[in-house]
Amino acid sequence: MSPRAAAFFDLDRTLLRGSSGEVFQRHLRVHGVGPDIDLPLMGLLNRAFGLVGETRTSMALARLSARAAKGWPVESVEDAARDAVPELLELLQPHAPSLLEEHRSRGRYLVMATSSPTQLVTPLAEALGFDDVIATTWAHAEGRFTGGIEGRFVWARGKWLSVRDWSRSHETAMGRSYAYSDSYYDVPMLSGVGHPVAVNPDPRLAAVAMLKGWPIRHLDAPPGVVKLAGLEVQELLRPLIRPELIPNARFEVTGLENIPSEGPAIVCGNHRSYFDPTALALLFARAGRSARFLGKKEVFDAPVIGAMASAMGGIRVDRGTGSVEPLNRAVEALRGGELVAIMPQGTIPRGPAFFEPELKGRWGAARLAAASGAPVIPVGLWGTEQVWPRSSRLPRLNPISPPLVTINVGTPVELTGADLDTDTKAIMSAIMELLPPESRYRREPSPEELALTYPPGYRGDPGSESERRPGSD
Repeated sequence: MSPRAAAFFDLDRTLLRGSSGEVFQRHLRVHGVGPDIDLPLMGLLNRAFGLVGETRTSMALARLSARAAKGWPVESVEDAARDAVPELLELLQPHAPSLLEEHRSRGRYLVMATSSPTQLVTPLAEALGFDDVIATTWAHAEGRFTGGIEGRFVWARGKWLSVRDWSRSHETAMGRSYAYSDSYYDVPMLSGVGHPVAVNPDPRLAAVAMLKGWPIRHLDAPPGVVKLAGLEVQELLRPLIRPELIPNARFEVTGLENIPSEGPAIVCGNHRSYFDPTALALLFARAGRSARFLGKKEVFDAPVIGAMASAMGGIRVDRGTGSVEPLNRAVEALRGGELVAIMPQGTIPRGPAFFEPELKGRWGAARLAAASGAPVIPVGLWGTEQVWPRSSRLPRLNPISPPLVTINVGTPVELTGADLDTDTKAIMSAIMELLPPESRYRREPSPEELALTYPPGYRGDPGSESERRPGSD
């Protein structure tokens, strides 16, 4: 039997948003230990740590905390640590649980490696399902802390040496192991495993990671999302996604309040045009939310556009493979409190089907709802085909008299959760209810209207579509 691999996780600014120090201090005071007043310098140091990470000054103070604990009852500290767990769990990064579960499901040890005191972090590690803790241990005798440290101060090279010793005693396969940290001072630990990952890295660790080719992750966003100065691409672009900066369309948005201000939701819209993603992006920008779009593989394989879609957290769908990976990624995003945007029709209807009053949908949205429990928010789009019809490789420019695009958001769809066909029909019916009255009547389109629903170069047979735009439906 081959040795097990492990996944080593730093705590503050890696698994948690910011520092656990302030939380522990409050609960220690409740239990009659620690300073009975807030120390301005300590609060300032905690805030600085949350912004820039570890410094030699902050870690020197952390090392001295054992001396400050001299005489404290061990039982009181352990009680405070247990009471702090619920508050600390609220600081857990949204996508940390799914990452922990991924390693657990692959049979790897889960080990918390932190400079914080063992007596404080052990209850949290147990609540998160860790197998073990590597941490600084405050020395104690006769039920009280002595003011000293047993063994190493688990920081910088000391942390790596402690991880190395633990790995040797557990016969761990370090070449197949993972390590996660935000701090430049954890470069020794990261260098000692086969799969180092910089999480929310401080500037120096970010530079090291780029030089060494280490992956960079932010556990408040799905894998692959790029962040700059702490903001993801969608957040940086949000001020630019404004109606007045889109000259080829006018917008009318209703029901914006139905997009939840936080938490997961599956946003389902009808598909009429290549301009639909822009309309939805405007909706999400107005709601102040980022969203993960499920899109066809051709979009992600296209130059420039594909890289941008991936950097924004888009989810690539290759229907030809039947892979469940896109569904799993979407469920992971929803469990992390994200919005997921999907167009259940899968593709823009062409020809007479474009003018059918009844919308046909695929099972994807219903399956997502059943797997995640997230609400489904319907969105009715209308007029986008006037801005960018399927027959055109580029959007139309008409700044003098731009067409009106309506975006109507409905309330959550009531689903059974038991039958995908029934739930899919319910989703599509909810979308249809949000479209204007003219959409509900069947009519005979003109040849010119029909031509607008086909891709460029289409001449009535599949072999004539070689001129289609990359990434088109």
